[in-house]
Amino acid sequence: MANICVIGAGHVGLVSGACFAELGNNVVCVDDDVRKIEGLNKNVLPFYEPGLHGMVQQNVNMGRLSFSASIEEGIGGCEIIFIAVGTPQKSDGEADLAQVENVANRISSVARGYKLIVEKSTVPIRTWEWISKTIAMSCGQGLDFEIASNPEFLREGSAIEDFMRPDRIVLGVQSEKGAKLLTDLYQPLNVPILVTDVSTAELIKHASNSFLALKISYINAVAAICDKAGADVTKVAEGMGLDKRIGKSFLNAGIGYGGYCFPKDVAAFIKMAEELGYDFPLLKDVQSINNTQRQQVVRKLRDKLWNLKGKTVSVLGLSYKPDTDDMREAPAVYIIHELIEQGVNIKAYDPQAMEAAKTLLPDIEYCQSAYAAASGCDALLILTEWDEFKNLDLSKIKQLLKQPVIIDGRNIFDPRAMKEHGFIYAGIGR
Repeated sequence: MANICVIGAGHVGLVSGACFAELGNNVVCVDDDVRKIEGLNKNVLPFYEPGLHGMVQQNVNMGRLSFSASIEEGIGGCEIIFIAVGTPQKSDGEADLAQVENVANRISSVARGYKLIVEKSTVPIRTWEWISKTIAMSCGQGLDFEIASNPEFLREGSAIEDFMRPDRIVLGVQSEKGAKLLTDLYQPLNVPILVTDVSTAELIKHASNSFLALKISYINAVAAICDKAGADVTKVAEGMGLDKRIGKSFLNAGIGYGGYCFPKDVAAFIKMAEELGYDFPLLKDVQSINNTQRQQVVRKLRDKLWNLKGKTVSVLGLSYKPDTDDMREAPAVYIIHELIEQGVNIKAYDPQAMEAAKTLLPDIEYCQSAYAAASGCDALLILTEWDEFKNLDLSKIKQLLKQPVIIDGRNIFDPRAMKEHGFIYAGIGR
């Protein structure tokens, strides 16, 4: 059993803290957002993640998980400190490490004894050196510390599963002591553990996420060819995915990737490479394809409706992926803004993300069901592949729409079946 402090109670920090507690450790999650901490102490979570609410409640009740707005209180009895604060993207693509620096300064001012300080946030290569220098410059006597990197690979919507049953654990360490503390911590998961130097561990996260973004953009580029050739991208992807060297994951054509990680990490990797003297045209093309993909839905809608101005369109799905309420870099935001600029009225529904969407999309009508959103519309767009949408009563949807036009940005329906139902249907690459 370890005593752990997780600084940052966002998605990564809160999920990690709850899962560490589930493994039998004593965990304190610290965040300087007092309102967030007050909510957590009342069992009110700041975001939606399947299964997390029950896990947090159970471990709080068992005394293994607690929350505090005080770093001093959080790290006092802890040997392992995880930094899980935000590293948002600057305008030039570089990661903004101001929160990481602030945490390093605050740790240095209050920590005493031995502390293993672990980067959990996604940070550029050699950030660990800056954290070490920052703490060393201002720490008081009696602090013995080292820096480690333990990049997270948590997908929103399946974060608990990803933590508890990962493909691998990556540990970047400076000493055998640090390696032992972290390998012991993760030993109950019984999965491969890769131990390396800290800089290599930092790079693994960027390389992994950028490669997955590349797969998504690749299949979307193939989808554009399928549209022109009359081929079916879902079958192309299936044929590719059966090759063990390729695999089927991240080969779902659609409206592009979004969320907090992929756009930010690809941009940061490009910037990091530039600073190291390497131009990364491959990843620049990944970005370009992803941005272009959002326009495909608008183009397909125009092909079906001719003039868009004055039309009313139903949008099903706002979050960037199902099983989350996260609207950061959601393709739906860009698509809806483009449609509004062209004079389209929007009626929207999402099972979880509508409250989060209201600040980003204040000028649309929010509905309480998919059927309410479809009622009286000239067309329907599917922008997030929630299971709820896969099980719609299509006969009812057809009756509610003014025109039976569906643009399926996530390829959740079979084109032939939709045509048999009498819909004017268009998917992506099929």
